[in-house]
Amino acid sequence: MRRTVFLVVLLGLVLSCKRAPSDSFRSESLLTQWEFSRDSAVWQPVTVPHDWAIEGPFDRDNDLQLVAVTQNFETEVTAHTGRTGGLPYMGKGWYRTRFDVDGYVSGRDAVTLLFDGAMSQARVRVNGSPVIEWPYGYNAFHADVTAYLHPDGKDNLLEVSLENLPHSSRWYPGAGLYRNVHLIRTHADHIPVWGTCVTTPEVSEEEASVELRIDVAGGPGRETALRIRTRLIDPSGNVVAVSDSPVSDRVLQTFRVMRPSLWSPESPALYRAETQIYDGDDDKTVLDTYVTRFGIRSIALVPDEGFYLNGKLRKIQGVCNHHDLGPLGAAVNKAALRHQLALLKEMGCDAIRTSHNMPAPELVELCDEMGFMMMVEAFDEWDIAKCENGYHLYFNEWAERDMVNMIRHFRNNPSVIMWGIGNEVPTQCADEGYKVAAFLQDICHREDPTRLVTAGMDRADCVVRNGFAQLLDVVGFNYRTHKYQEAYDLLPQKLLLGSETASTVSSRGVYKLPAEFRSGAKYADNQSSAYENEYCWWSNIPDIDFAMMDDYPWTIGQFVWTGFDYLGEPTPYDVDAWPSHSSYFGIFDLASLPKDRYWLYRSQWRKDSPTLHLLPHWTWPGRKGERIPVFCFTSYPCAELFVNGMSQGVKRFEKNLPANSGVTDAANSAATMARYRLCWPDVVYEPGKIEVVAYDESGREAAREAVCTAGAPARITLSADRRTLDADGLDLAYVTVRIEDADGNLCPTASDEVTFSVEGAGTFRAAANGDATCLVPFQSACMPAFCGQLTAIVQAGDKPGTAVLTASAPGLESETMKIKIK
Repeated sequence: MRRTVFLVVLLGLVLSCKRAPSDSFRSESLLTQWEFSRDSAVWQPVTVPHDWAIEGPFDRDNDLQLVAVTQNFETEVTAHTGRTGGLPYMGKGWYRTRFDVDGYVSGRDAVTLLFDGAMSQARVRVNGSPVIEWPYGYNAFHADVTAYLHPDGKDNLLEVSLENLPHSSRWYPGAGLYRNVHLIRTHADHIPVWGTCVTTPEVSEEEASVELRIDVAGGPGRETALRIRTRLIDPSGNVVAVSDSPVSDRVLQTFRVMRPSLWSPESPALYRAETQIYDGDDDKTVLDTYVTRFGIRSIALVPDEGFYLNGKLRKIQGVCNHHDLGPLGAAVNKAALRHQLALLKEMGCDAIRTSHNMPAPELVELCDEMGFMMMVEAFDEWDIAKCENGYHLYFNEWAERDMVNMIRHFRNNPSVIMWGIGNEVPTQCADEGYKVAAFLQDICHREDPTRLVTAGMDRADCVVRNGFAQLLDVVGFNYRTHKYQEAYDLLPQKLLLGSETASTVSSRGVYKLPAEFRSGAKYADNQSSAYENEYCWWSNIPDIDFAMMDDYPWTIGQFVWTGFDYLGEPTPYDVDAWPSHSSYFGIFDLASLPKDRYWLYRSQWRKDSPTLHLLPHWTWPGRKGERIPVFCFTSYPCAELFVNGMSQGVKRFEKNLPANSGVTDAANSAATMARYRLCWPDVVYEPGKIEVVAYDESGREAAREAVCTAGAPARITLSADRRTLDADGLDLAYVTVRIEDADGNLCPTASDEVTFSVEGAGTFRAAANGDATCLVPFQSACMPAFCGQLTAIVQAGDKPGTAVLTASAPGLESETMKIKIK
């Protein structure tokens, strides 16, 4: 029997609580003129967002965790090196700045400070008076500071103290005021921070109903009647509906939108609700203006069938990402986030899980604009500890407040399709763990009845039987693909989400022989094989997840661990294995360069654009006559391999193989791999050229790709993701640096040290090479290549002009690139 359990409908977004521009009311980000100190005695100027730890230095003893990780079933204490990146994030830090509230009138205006996140245990003072405290470093919080300002609004002192305890995280959390701080001035009668809520109870291609709930904060002794007017503006800038209401503490306005533009990853259409508070019948006196950006879309989950967006069945093709930005650390930068999302979009990714915490609002805004669905996640830890000084210390007192802030912050974003209340929490197997889950899910339903709730569960046996999984709106399994069928059979939801999948490990460009399927493989060089055939004891290769999604309609999609490598958690080199200090899980490495796995996912996820990729490299000194496996990741049905013009045979996908229930032993992995990879396992190595020719369904040549044996390194080449930047002092260009031979072939083992310089209207921001063992600071202008490549990041200045990047290395032809700043 077909039955729809849940229907979730759109919401909208408040952009940093920005009022429309006016002479009287404004919101601004406090970026410059901050001072920072580690001892409250010696101060240095900084720009916020700021991560005090990313400059290092890397050190084995930084947050060295001597612990038995019970989550991994460890029973003996071992030295977990690099778990939080080997960076000095622990300890105290102080920030201060002075600010003016321009145009402030005491008794008429209200002033709010909004922090998008502060790592961690924030204590905020204004003009010496305590204002607010917030321990959780990932959440946004705000405070009315009107009563603490100087009467004229001038020369106010803002001070923020922070403290990060050791052993408080399982990955690099960052440190400091790593997200934006906003100063908001309004009339005393105003719409407060996160004070609107948009829903669309009815959605179709013909029309949609829109409901807007508006909270109004009133000044003392409100003497005149106020009115509130909202205009709905469509993606083309046209006013499509208007509502006018008298003001009360909470106002409900309703609208009809004919032939709405529906939000989806393929067409991320965005509307705006522009709400103004007027002084009585005077249309010229606007007391407050508040802009809520939103989208119109519907979501349905149908048991046994799957996930529907706007009435169309689809699988979620998502990735998990931690919040750090690799060489930039945790300090949020919108250009860096946009760069990551653009790379994921090209791969065919359509969803992001914010692992395992509240995201920066800039990420959510970009997902709205670029078309990514989101699972916004709250916690990695509840009331039972994972880390000695983790969130369990604050859960009982703060969990509800943290959940409320998260939901009100992001409940209007069309990209957000579900809330994640926890990741692999030990509470899942406690006798009354289901009560804690119910407590958190009830908060979600109370604050936002339009979205569903899930949790990433990794203890399949206990959660299926103890009531924990049964009560969740969406069953989310982290790995455990061999338990999917049992969970489907026993649980009432009759749907399952791969809330965390794969955990394949690899190092870009490092191909280990023999190319075997191995769990927990380790090597003397602390690298993992780029053949994409190694994984952890709890996980599997990507092909297993592809099969589970393809073969079972009740699987609604997956979030791959991870989109990008991140600082910390260097599994499998996580126990006494320094200098490894960043992850190997990413589809992209820490330098934002794609591993071969990128093309494997692209071949399955991009239905609108063909994929053809050949691996490995073909430069194997001393191995002539040995057998080198060759793989092809492609969306074409078959392909033929040539070595120096000699055919090695045509390979076709074995699409008719049955599902293997997700068992991750080598035999089943190999069988499933034949459905998604073409492989020539016994190619005899001869220097020269390997070439793959792909054929379409009719047997006609559709595409070809070649890889040649490289000669000696001869030159540096540069290519940028963007050649024109905004002169805002924040915009970034990511420049890929390649070491090539005289014929333009990548030198796949080159490790030349490259020196960078930037002149003109930009600056050198950072460099990274993707090597999880490299201890060179990211801010160093000299960085060795890793497997022939690395990335340099150029930051725009705040004045128009041209930035000139030069990359050089001894014995190589240098390269210069011009980037326009305007």
